[in-house]
Amino acid sequence: MHVHVVPNRGSPPTVLLRESFREGTKVGKRTLANLSSLSAAQIEAIRAALRGEALQPVVQAFEITQSRSHGHVQGVALAMQRLGVASLLGAKPCRERELMLAMVASRIVAPHTKLATTRWWHTTTLAEDFGVTDADEDDLYAAMDWLLARQDRVQKKLAARHLSAGSMVLYDLSSSYFEGSCCPLAKLGYSRDGKPGLLQVNYGLLTDARGCPVAVSVYEGNVADSQTLMPEVKRLREDFGIEQLVLVGDRGMISSKAIAQLRENEGIAWITALKSVSIRALVEQGQLQLDLFDERNLVELSSPEYPGERLVACRNPELAKLRAHKREELLAATERNLEKIKARVDAGKLVVGEEIALRVGKAIHQYKMAKHFELVIGDNTFSFARKLEAIAAEAALDGIYVIRTSVSAAQMDGPDCVRNYKSLANVERAFRSLKTIDLKVRPIHHRTADRVRSHIFLCMLAYYVEWHMREAWRELMFADADQKAKVTRDPVAPAKRSKAALVKAARHTLDDGTPAHSFATLMAELATIVRNTCRTPKAGPHAPTFEVLTTPNPKQQRALELLQQIQL
Repeated sequence: MHVHVVPNRGSPPTVLLRESFREGTKVGKRTLANLSSLSAAQIEAIRAALRGEALQPVVQAFEITQSRSHGHVQGVALAMQRLGVASLLGAKPCRERELMLAMVASRIVAPHTKLATTRWWHTTTLAEDFGVTDADEDDLYAAMDWLLARQDRVQKKLAARHLSAGSMVLYDLSSSYFEGSCCPLAKLGYSRDGKPGLLQVNYGLLTDARGCPVAVSVYEGNVADSQTLMPEVKRLREDFGIEQLVLVGDRGMISSKAIAQLRENEGIAWITALKSVSIRALVEQGQLQLDLFDERNLVELSSPEYPGERLVACRNPELAKLRAHKREELLAATERNLEKIKARVDAGKLVVGEEIALRVGKAIHQYKMAKHFELVIGDNTFSFARKLEAIAAEAALDGIYVIRTSVSAAQMDGPDCVRNYKSLANVERAFRSLKTIDLKVRPIHHRTADRVRSHIFLCMLAYYVEWHMREAWRELMFADADQKAKVTRDPVAPAKRSKAALVKAARHTLDDGTPAHSFATLMAELATIVRNTCRTPKAGPHAPTFEVLTTPNPKQQRALELLQQIQL
């Protein structure tokens, strides 16, 4: 017997089960059954049976002894290979380098404490693929010490990759809180985490114009922003060998005092912004006339108060509406607090002037609105009223900001100055990813200053890899793939995403109808690719095993292909 496939023109073929027979000298064939309605797998099983093969259920052929998530580890490993992270950390292979590569990868895949990491990574293929199956937390701590000793040379390599003479450098400072009180870096300071009562550490991040991280520095938690600027300038020039650059920092970072120091360093230009007090002074002196914004949203001017510098004034109507709305909410909230105090005074429950003043001070400073209220406090009396003229004067400046720069007009026009200042948002995005979204640098549990520095540097290296993965995956994520439009769009008007990005956000799907992803969900999608370890059923523990990997679906395959295309 045999299976015979009869082609049908324009229709599925007919599949017949036939046998051959002989009548005298003639050989004939007879049809035993029509198999056309059977599936391809069933037909193939019949063929195998006719060949004499022994058939049995798949579950009896082998058993799966272990399944470990693999796809997300494979994706991170591909990105690290394309970026040459191993050569960044050390020219020669060594145990510490293997451990650090595994720690960078695990920080992206699933950030944990060092002890939890050594337990978690055995649930994936990470420990096996990176060769660290036998590592414990003490090994990881020793590798962190090894990494810290090489931080300077690693950052020099990154600077050589991404910075060049005359390039733009973004710099900003952030902080993260501690669990514990033993670390000498842990100090009380201005908390950017909304936890003012906790000890913290500050760290400054240097990036290129795109927001790709290059270097990180760690400072005590009570160090002011501007105090960290000049050490970074010194490092850029002396350690990284960049004599000419354009430094971009916010108004708190590049202050007037810092600018005076920058002037002493030839080849260092800057882009920052004026504080509201300085903007008001320009208006009062007549150097910035508000009616200039009637027909435009960007005006370039100069002032004798800022010799050798250019000022680019901008007015954003949408920002003006937002600030007016916020101010009115804060004023109303302050009035509600003051009304409660006045009611107690009128009812005779508060009579002593000093007690009334203490309560009023606490209420009026809660939303920082003291400058907008006229207060009258005495024994048994309390009244308040808005300072309408002061409020109107502040409202006149709503939506107005002024970029301050030493870059010449020949090198950079006014709109580009504004665009480049706004690129500081790339550093803010890096801090969000480091602190909350993916890498979770906080809370910090380490006790020694060196371990804290190493921990933060490790997180920066992980973000370096993640940044490139995000860029490679733009077409698969909600991110806007049209980055060239940023160069030509109105720098003052609110940023608008491309039509394609808006469609992705509205429909949550890509052009091919498949779901659009965030970084986290795309990593989770890849994690469904697993590595199965199999063996003969009921075999002993020493029986040979083999591995079967999940076949990637089209979305997973595309994600891996994009990572293979990463370029420096």
